[in-house]
Amino acid sequence: MKTETRQADDFPHLHHVKVIGQHADLLGAVREAVESHAPDLPESAFALRASSQGQYLSVTISLEIQNEAQLLNIYTAVKAVDGVILCL
Repeated sequence: MKTETRQADDFPHLHHVKVIGQHADLLGAVREAVESHAPDLPESAFALRASSQGQYLSVTISLEIQNEAQLLNIYTAVKAVDGVILCL
């Protein structure tokens, strides 16, 4: 599988990070993890949704990414959240 990398001139761009997990406050934990890498995100940048049977939650974050390092830092921070199963 080939990994797609973005060129330096592809930034900034709008990016959506989707997090799936089981955590009592997944939204709050994800917001806290992202805060240091993308400060001052509005409430509207986060969307929370429960799975059809209510076993899992998903959080979608829509934000403008400034560079590849910022994106990698966000993914690393979110993956470290307790209860996160998948981060896309």
